[in-house]
Amino acid sequence: LLTFKRGAIVHFAVDQDNVSMTTRLMNGKTRFLPFNRGRDGGAGNPDVPDENRVAYLYKDLPEGRAVFSREVLLDLIGRFIHLERSNGKEVLIFPRFQQFDAVRKLLGDAKGQGAGQNYLIQHSAGSGKSNTIAWTAHQIINLHNEDDTPLFDTAIIVTDRLVLDRQLQNTIGGFAQTEGVVEKIDGTSRDLKDAILRGARIIITTIQKFGTEHLATISGQAGRNFAVIIDEAHSSQSGKAAQAMSDALTRDATSSDDIEDLVLAFQKARGPQKNISFLAFTATPRNVTLERFGRIGADGKPHPFHLYSMRQAIEEEFIVDVLKNYMTYKAYYQLEKTIEDDPAFKGRKAQARVARYASLHPTAIDQKVEVIVEHFRRHVAKELNGQAKAMIVTQSREHALRYWQQLTRYIEDKGYTGLRALVAFSGDLTIDGHVWTEATANGFAETELTKRFDTDDYQVLVVAEKYQTGFDQPKLVAMYVDKKLAGLQAVQTLARLNRSYGKDKPTYVLDFQNTMEEIREAFAPFFEATALEERTDLNQIYDLEQRITNATYIHKDEVERFADQFFKGGLTTQDRLTLEGTVRLAVERFNLDEDEAQQEEFRQLLKSFLRFYAFVAQVVSLNDAWLEKLYAYSAWLSRLLPSRDVPADITITDDMLTLSAFKLQKGEEGSASLAAGETATLDPITEFGANAYTEEEERSLSEIIDSFNERHGTSFSREDFFRIRQAEDQTYDEEMEEMILRNPADVVWGTWAKTMRTNLVQGLMRDNEVRNILMTDREIMERILMHTFQRAQRRAKEANTL
Repeated sequence: LLTFKRGAIVHFAVDQDNVSMTTRLMNGKTRFLPFNRGRDGGAGNPDVPDENRVAYLYKDLPEGRAVFSREVLLDLIGRFIHLERSNGKEVLIFPRFQQFDAVRKLLGDAKGQGAGQNYLIQHSAGSGKSNTIAWTAHQIINLHNEDDTPLFDTAIIVTDRLVLDRQLQNTIGGFAQTEGVVEKIDGTSRDLKDAILRGARIIITTIQKFGTEHLATISGQAGRNFAVIIDEAHSSQSGKAAQAMSDALTRDATSSDDIEDLVLAFQKARGPQKNISFLAFTATPRNVTLERFGRIGADGKPHPFHLYSMRQAIEEEFIVDVLKNYMTYKAYYQLEKTIEDDPAFKGRKAQARVARYASLHPTAIDQKVEVIVEHFRRHVAKELNGQAKAMIVTQSREHALRYWQQLTRYIEDKGYTGLRALVAFSGDLTIDGHVWTEATANGFAETELTKRFDTDDYQVLVVAEKYQTGFDQPKLVAMYVDKKLAGLQAVQTLARLNRSYGKDKPTYVLDFQNTMEEIREAFAPFFEATALEERTDLNQIYDLEQRITNATYIHKDEVERFADQFFKGGLTTQDRLTLEGTVRLAVERFNLDEDEAQQEEFRQLLKSFLRFYAFVAQVVSLNDAWLEKLYAYSAWLSRLLPSRDVPADITITDDMLTLSAFKLQKGEEGSASLAAGETATLDPITEFGANAYTEEEERSLSEIIDSFNERHGTSFSREDFFRIRQAEDQTYDEEMEEMILRNPADVVWGTWAKTMRTNLVQGLMRDNEVRNILMTDREIMERILMHTFQRAQRRAKEANTL
């Protein structure tokens, strides 16, 4: 009875409140997994009137049949239990409760409601989503109605990744009991077209393949029912490819010649379809995801159809709480201008340029790298039996490369072993006259990075807009953040740390840019069930339409003339030229307008209309031909309108600035974790980019620098920095320069620190307050000594190369 495969299929451990299960008893190594329903957004089970909390095992409840009932047990044995063979090992898979519950409830609702429904499944990382999708796909194609005809002809699993998720492919393919049921479209869009026309039962593909010419020729599918299962729904259902998918699966073989009928058919294809059910899986639904796929509850707002929350996954230890050990650092800068002139610059861009100069300054990166490496060696390297890894998240490609370069230098200078870094960024990057790519920096092809990083050869990965989503590396223990993060991006980026690895995997986050409160605010909407503050007012589309048509650029008769030709389809090159000529009439009127503010407001309104209409038309059936015509016309107009003519202002260059002081100071440290009930709602879609254009005020370089120093400066005055510089110049003499050039840094450091400290204290004799700060605050003194020493090293090197 206890022997694997020959005995019991599953073993349950039950008390009055909780249930755990395992498919294999292994003496002291047995791992029991929770089989609980979840309680108030977290782990455990809810109360059951006059019963134990585990009554769902043996008693039918309003939420469903008893797990141990004959019907459910036969369902589990026949449709869920799966023997997985991999690398010579066998694992008997039995569903966790949320997997089993989600699949049964999805199928039950689909059988009762038929095709044409929307389902939002909010399942956290660690929920076993791939298995849930596989069970759903295989069972939904075998769902029959009372006439014993299939409810769905085909299930299409859609991912937004350019390359099919290999794990998802293998999982769904592995669950197949019949050869040829699953078709993985990792070839061309022609393969996808053939699979749809052939009536393949389960198709796995990327969303991008629907937006091609091959799929545009499909017709005659309106009589077939499709279950579209979306992996990561927060991003897969926006844009032209999503619209093309709906078109391909609903387009009829015949069409009317009447232009109004054609327009309404286009519009109808954007909205809810009677022959398509969407099953959208995501851990982090955005407001548009909730509006598009959520079920309207008693409060009149959309909600997930099924929930397995981030909080429950953490409490059940399927993922790690990445906010448990959080530390922030505050960077203080003091900038000065190096030129006698005081030129004026446009405000926002100039401020950004100054901030970029400061963040890329070698001193700033040097000190951050020192903090990162020493923290990694002290706290991280020993974890996971010496296999722990870290990621550094930077704000740009140049930041990533310079971080990687300084990391490599620092590690070499210190003579550290067992610590090597890789860098990840897209495209080419020219730095100091040298062209870099990810491959040239790392010494191997981009495609090899994830495999190489998984080995013991590399411990740190520096990234810029890469590997912040969808990257699954369980050995990641630490993340060093030098980039502003907000909302969903913050959650997805930090979630790279949440994969469990053995028992009690620790995590560390060192953040140079964000506060604990900002990160907590980002996580709060997704900690339990995600909800909207209120529903989006879809009538806003008519407000946007009115504001656009009230502008003097668009003439209704030209929109109608455009639509008459555009919606007939089969456009030739000449047809496109004619359509462009019609739209250019509005472009000419736009160009004649000398009011820059009105022009810029119209540009923003047009973009807002295009985005919002694409969303609204998915959610409701508008039955408004004029809006569809205006949308098609506006899409062409937006493409043909000239960009705002921004004069080529004089830009701030690096040689205009100097960093006279920099200090890193430890900020908050501790847990940023959320507690039960610490949630927040998402705002509806109410903001549109239609703000009036305003001319930027010019400010002098001195004003821009003073403004930056005010936001990022230390408590020291300009005179204090001058005295520090004097002490540095006094310490850096010919003898010191010679010593720096001819000896390793660790040999010279002691002499520099002792001499510099003496000169500094003497230079500040008249300022008791500042002298006392330096004498009592060891960290500030060490930072000043290290900062000036690093500057002296560069000074000596530059002098020696002249």
